[in-house]
Amino acid sequence: MRLQDHRLPGLHLVDHRIEVPLDWSRPESGETIEVFFREVCHINQRDADLPLLVYLQGGPGGKSPRPSENGPGWLLEAVKHFRVILPDQRGTGRSSRITAASMAAFDSPEAGADYLACFDTHAIIADLEHIRNEIYGGVSWHTLGQSYGGFLTLSYLSRAPQGLEKCLVTGGIPSLTPDADEVYRLTYQRVLRKMSAFRARFPEDGHKLDAIADFIQQHQPRLPNGDLLTIRRFQTLGMLLGMGDGAERLHWLLEEAFTDDSQQELNHHFLVEVMNHTGFDENPLYAAIHEHIYATPGASCDWAAQRQREQHPEFAESHRPLQLTGEMIYPWMFDEIQVLKPFRDAVHGLAQKRLSRPFYDPERLANNRIPVAALIYFDDMYVDASLSVASAEAIGNLRYWITNEYEHDGLRQDAGVFNRLLTMLEGQ
Repeated sequence: MRLQDHRLPGLHLVDHRIEVPLDWSRPESGETIEVFFREVCHINQRDADLPLLVYLQGGPGGKSPRPSENGPGWLLEAVKHFRVILPDQRGTGRSSRITAASMAAFDSPEAGADYLACFDTHAIIADLEHIRNEIYGGVSWHTLGQSYGGFLTLSYLSRAPQGLEKCLVTGGIPSLTPDADEVYRLTYQRVLRKMSAFRARFPEDGHKLDAIADFIQQHQPRLPNGDLLTIRRFQTLGMLLGMGDGAERLHWLLEEAFTDDSQQELNHHFLVEVMNHTGFDENPLYAAIHEHIYATPGASCDWAAQRQREQHPEFAESHRPLQLTGEMIYPWMFDEIQVLKPFRDAVHGLAQKRLSRPFYDPERLANNRIPVAALIYFDDMYVDASLSVASAEAIGNLRYWITNEYEHDGLRQDAGVFNRLLTMLEGQ
């Protein structure tokens, strides 16, 4: 369904919504949801026959970026060559959203887990293929996969390569044989390196982190929404350190943590910022299905991030210097974070769930003929570079560029990243 045409300076946008089965493995059930997507092109090419580029958003549980005359920069470059498709992944944005109310309706953990599993990688690829065939007449398209969007790309190449013309990936080449424990073991090591670099750059912030943790332990403050601020929730601010400006953002946040030098009271503004950074209000689905992206038919993830944390005592709440954590989802979050509490039983059920089929087909990827250009961030805190390189070497017709010039959001920071990958594709 075509919803609306509208304009921004230099851009023409068309909004769409399409009905899809909730469970692609049982479309005959009749249960459906809606997926929203937006077309963007240059204002002067609204009627041109342009190749299609579909953006595969990071996450999981992420909606596509909202365009403006100022960006994102890669989009302003892309519309010079393509009609760009920006889908909101099922369950997010203007697609049928998963909310606390919808999760509270399930009467058993198993039913809730089965529902959450309907929003996994396989389902997103099925949605994209449905859009491609029903709206665009089956024409093959280019993809640009950022972060988890790269995971989606490899699943797409494994399951429906006929839909793809060429693929670009930034910061998102996963292991082809996922092992959640190995992923998190490596992640904790990278986070420690990021924390060491942060302390070296901002020595006083190390003392500030310890002082805040001690204050939380002694006073048990509450966030503005009523959630108890625990040390372990405060530690999750380490997620910021994986982005290009993350160290600065964390530094300025800590600068105003206390109302004055006596360190006897936390600044209300600081508490608001901590609540927003750690609350998942915008994307609860990210927390609910994040660890599931590492699931395999042979084993459930079963809270691998928590299991690996217990092997790293330096991340304990009592440890000083205090170590922040990274891209890890823990079971306690669904007891302590307001917006996640209705997901609790379903998420525990999902943690035990095994896939019916793997997300990737290593044999098919080894014989891949679709040109792929990938950027691997050498210092990526979220996606381990060693695992990415091993996978890239095992995938046919894939060229990669590895660099430490950027953090995980290099595509957002520099439009030249998109142009360089596009140039790499032209040589294939």
